[in-house]
Amino acid sequence: MFLLIGCGIIIIVTIVAIWRSKKPLKTILAEAKYELLYNAVGSRAIIEDVFMRSRNKTDLPILSGKVAVITGGARGIGAEVVKMLLQCDIHVIIGCRNTQAGEQVLQKCRDSGVTTGNITVYKLDISVLDSVKSFAKVVAEKHPKINYLINNAGIMFGPYIESRDGYESQFSTNYLGHFLLTHLLLPQLCAAGTETLKSRIVNVSSCAHLVGEIKFEDINNRHQYISAEAYAQSKLAQVLFTNYLESICKKENMPVQLHSVHPGIVNTELFDGTHLKNLAPWIPSLMFKTPEQGAIPIVHACLSPHLEGKGGTYIHNCRIFSTSENAKSEDLQEKLFNFTKDLLKIEDFGQAHNNNN
Repeated sequence: MFLLIGCGIIIIVTIVAIWRSKKPLKTILAEAKYELLYNAVGSRAIIEDVFMRSRNKTDLPILSGKVAVITGGARGIGAEVVKMLLQCDIHVIIGCRNTQAGEQVLQKCRDSGVTTGNITVYKLDISVLDSVKSFAKVVAEKHPKINYLINNAGIMFGPYIESRDGYESQFSTNYLGHFLLTHLLLPQLCAAGTETLKSRIVNVSSCAHLVGEIKFEDINNRHQYISAEAYAQSKLAQVLFTNYLESICKKENMPVQLHSVHPGIVNTELFDGTHLKNLAPWIPSLMFKTPEQGAIPIVHACLSPHLEGKGGTYIHNCRIFSTSENAKSEDLQEKLFNFTKDLLKIEDFGQAHNNNN
């Protein structure tokens, strides 16, 4: 009841704020629709997080010699994922824009008593395609075998901004850059995997994918930009990509499996500046998961032996959950995959060692 009252207040105040923005009526109605949809799926996810709290746990086995690559591992959920991987004695490669912040993660982990594992940090702006290529080249040269790739970096909402390459920032950061990085590091992932112990690719998505659609005719949302709609599109794209690449790996007998993960509704700085945090700042700290709790299902998707051979699944609170009907569409998966390859001018996906893509 307390949650429903809080959400009701947020919906009312948000709709009033949108109405006072003096935007065109069509835009106002579209934004209000997404606010209602987000409150619906978000409220459901919060309730699930509360009732499934006891199930949101995973083991941290010692895995000396394994190598993990994570994007955006310098703060928030990513930093907690790194800490857990270090506890497993895994060598973690962090790709982030602020390399100094990435290097500080190791010291914070050491200060907290984690003595195992190690960290290497390389500069990466996942929204910039040239930066992705440079990062992947360095990683591939120094680490011929990669056991885990965690596509974690992301942004949420905000004004319309295009990346250096001319793509809407959420689409570019959350999806496009990670698609390219996966393509470039797939040979190293294949080299580390075996038939009985596959390498894993984990795409950190969101329950927002449930309300997402792919606007192929206006992928940048230039015609009518609604940040919540663009975010949902980027998160749906991640799940579609996860499912389609999994089918390719199975078809071609690649020793790699993929999972998409909803970490939960987590109290991180991604919510800074949102209507929710501006209007009801007490809700995130009271009702949302902590970054550590949000990191657990991501690590579970990477390491759990119970998921071996169960690729192409969507993980929520360390359990396999159903995705949206759009995410299950094989036609949509293939269409987006080929559309993205064309955008990035990739001919043979995963054959990065044979070309300059």
